[in-house]
Amino acid sequence: MAATCGEYILRRLLAWGVRRIYGYPGDGINGILGGFHRVKELELIQVRHEEMAAFMAAGHAKFTGEVGVCLATSGPGAIHLLNGLYDAKMDHQPVVALVGQQARSALGGDYQQEVDLTNLFKDVAHEFCQLAMAPTQVHHLIDRAVRIALDRRTVTCVIIPNDVQEMPFREPPQKHGTVHTGIGITRPLVVPTSRDLRRAADVLNEGRKVAILVGAGAFGAVDELIEVADLLGAGVAKALLGKAVLPDELPFVTGSIGLLGTRPSWTLMDECDTLLMVGSSFPYSEFLPEIGQARGVQIDLEGRMLSLRYPMEVNLIGDSRETLRALIPLLKRKTDRSWRERIENEVRDWWMVLESRAFNEAAPLNPQRVFWELSPRLPERCILTSDSGSSANWFARDLKIRHGMMASLSGNLATMGCGVPYAIAAKFAYPDRPVIALVGDGAMQMNGNSELVTAMKYWRRWKDPRLIVLVLHNCDLNQVTWEQRVMEGDPKLDASQKLPDFRYAAYAELLGFKGIRMESPKDVVPGWEEALKSDRPVVIDAVTDPEVPPLPPHITLEQARALTSAIARGDPETRHMIRQIFRDWWDGVRPRRS
Repeated sequence: MAATCGEYILRRLLAWGVRRIYGYPGDGINGILGGFHRVKELELIQVRHEEMAAFMAAGHAKFTGEVGVCLATSGPGAIHLLNGLYDAKMDHQPVVALVGQQARSALGGDYQQEVDLTNLFKDVAHEFCQLAMAPTQVHHLIDRAVRIALDRRTVTCVIIPNDVQEMPFREPPQKHGTVHTGIGITRPLVVPTSRDLRRAADVLNEGRKVAILVGAGAFGAVDELIEVADLLGAGVAKALLGKAVLPDELPFVTGSIGLLGTRPSWTLMDECDTLLMVGSSFPYSEFLPEIGQARGVQIDLEGRMLSLRYPMEVNLIGDSRETLRALIPLLKRKTDRSWRERIENEVRDWWMVLESRAFNEAAPLNPQRVFWELSPRLPERCILTSDSGSSANWFARDLKIRHGMMASLSGNLATMGCGVPYAIAAKFAYPDRPVIALVGDGAMQMNGNSELVTAMKYWRRWKDPRLIVLVLHNCDLNQVTWEQRVMEGDPKLDASQKLPDFRYAAYAELLGFKGIRMESPKDVVPGWEEALKSDRPVVIDAVTDPEVPPLPPHITLEQARALTSAIARGDPETRHMIRQIFRDWWDGVRPRRS
């Protein structure tokens, strides 16, 4: 029997090295689904919602560097993909979306589930979004979708009408007006010219207080970054997507930068006279040096990202590791180590501040305590995912990443709901590694609870069964609550912020998982130890205090005024909130050992 176009699509993806597609069925993709009967080596992972398929494809790309693939039916299924695809696009991850469409003869007839998918996907997949109109197109559309996704580290989309899926596949004839493509892509080593490297070295050598900011584009350059930081006597801050680039146990690593960042990172940027940015598109200029304060050097593989966040003096297009390797022989070791010592002292003091804050009383449980106690117990080579919201604050600050670990979250889109699907994708990619998802109860109620059903379906095939989901159970959309107070000066609005109570641990037990409930400080250490030696997935239901403040590294006058306004206007948690803010503020002034 001749292969249908639906079957051929799967075989072509298999030839590209794809082994797993995340999707949800529908009659708009029946022709592709039928191909799985004959293409046994390629697996369909059935999710609970198409958005989760896109999140999992993005998570797969983030943790493996490979192309992630998701599949959805026409109309509503295709629409559901968009949020997860934008997450992949904005974090520069290679993802291919395969989308069904109504039969060609129906297009333009206001047919059921007919949506103009080419226009719908043209923004998120602007590098390549094509509609297959004939079987002879399918070969090159799949090749180009995968190759462009990998080359540009972006989202691409192929829309396949259902009648095309069911037609016999035909290779295009070798004649005028046809396209013939092949499989494979190699990556060049991109290194700036020696002249530009010398210019960059001159700037860095002349600096007395050098700060380094690294992002996800610096993965794989660990040894080079450490050597450059040592030569320059520099401290290193990390953008949120770059949290796992360097181990937090290094004394000169100041941790995260930005609103979720640390005080040492604030000092590093506030007082430096030279900035080296490597593989980062960190967007918030208020957390970078003042314009004119520091000379700048930036390294990025994408020329369009250079001098975008700070006006750099030298802009280097190049691979992070290879460019740093070429730069190292040109750098002079700084004999004055006072700046480095200052930063290392601040880092040491900051960890004491975090420890003090973690052990503050709360009602009933301090979320910082939950993360602080996890940190030294993180298994070797574990993979961490965080959702957006207050969980990202504690993920960014309280967890010490060690060498060999991986971690990610939704960086530029900062969407809710990615933590659990990212974690499930990580388990499929690395079934022998423990994975821990750190999520708020808002994200858990949005889609995390449903996606635990996906984990229930597949977990027994994982060599290491440990998929641990920590839920910060505070019945509050906590990050937005604090943003309302600190940015707008508005008190907490219960109608928008209060969440229904839900027994997450009990729900986990219904699914056959282990459920652990943390309701007081004495539950935290035993809870983590029980979870980390479990023989099945675990949901930790940590009943935490929503009034523990995610204090920024530097409180501006505008933020202080807004918070005062929220209190004056009758925030429902005023007394408790003030008490918690004062405790954490005081620990910043006078940290104590627990």
